[in-house]
Amino acid sequence: MGWLTGEKQAGQMDKTGLPRHVAVIMDGNGRWAQRRALPRSAGHRAGAENFRRIATYCKDLGIEYLTVYAFSTENWKRPSEEVGGIMSLLRKYLIESVETMARDRIRLRFLGDTSVLGGELRELIVRTDEISAKLGADCFQANICLNYGGRDEIVRAARAFAAQCAAGEKQPQELTEADFARYLYSAGLPDPELLIRPGGELRISNFLLWQCAYSEIYVTDTLWPDFDEAAMDQALSWYRARDRRFGGLSKKQER
Repeated sequence: MGWLTGEKQAGQMDKTGLPRHVAVIMDGNGRWAQRRALPRSAGHRAGAENFRRIATYCKDLGIEYLTVYAFSTENWKRPSEEVGGIMSLLRKYLIESVETMARDRIRLRFLGDTSVLGGELRELIVRTDEISAKLGADCFQANICLNYGGRDEIVRAARAFAAQCAAGEKQPQELTEADFARYLYSAGLPDPELLIRPGGELRISNFLLWQCAYSEIYVTDTLWPDFDEAAMDQALSWYRARDRRFGGLSKKQER
C-alpha cells in the first residue's frame, strides 16, 4: 500500500512526507467492550492503553504532535459511573506520566476547560505542565483534549478578544485569522494535517473545528482499541497519497 511495500511490517518504512501533527478522535471504546460482553469501563481501559501505544509509535516515527479527543464537553451527559471511571483512568495515566515524561522526553499539554475537574487532577495537570516546560521544544508533544468542545473553544476565544476590545486594548477591524488563533486552547500549535476517525462515524463531533479547516480526514471502521501500528501506517500511507490543494489547483492541473 503506497509507502508500505514488499514485506515491510509496521514501522519499517520510509519516514519522509509524514504530517507534523496528527489528530485522533478516539472512538469505539464502548462498542469494543460490548462486542466482547465486557463492561464499557473495560473498553475505556483498552483505549487508554492504546493511546500510550500510538503516542509512542508517533514519537518513534518522528511525528511532532499528536492530539487526541479524550473527553468532550458533551460527555458529562454519560452515566456518572462511566464518567467517574474515565476520570480515574486519567488520574492513573497522569501519575505514571509524571514519573516517565522526562525520561521518555514526551511533553503533555491539555486543551479544554480543566477548571471543573477535581483538585487532584488539576494538580497533576499543573505538574505535567511544569515538566513539559523543562523539556526542549524538539520533544514529541501529546495534546489531550479534556472537557473540550470546538464551539465552546471558539466562543471563549471570541469573548476574550471582545473583552480586550472593550478595554481599549484591541480594535475589532484589526483582527486576523492568525490573531484569533492565539486565543484558542491550541495557541502555538500547527494545525493538524491529518485527522483520523476510528469507529466508522462520518462526523468530526465538535473536535478542533477551527484547526481542522484543511485537515485530511481519514475514517476507518477499526475501533480505537484495535487501532494499532499497522492501522496507523495505513492512515499515513493514505495521507501521503493525498493532493493537498488548500483551495488551489492540483499539481496536475497546474501543468
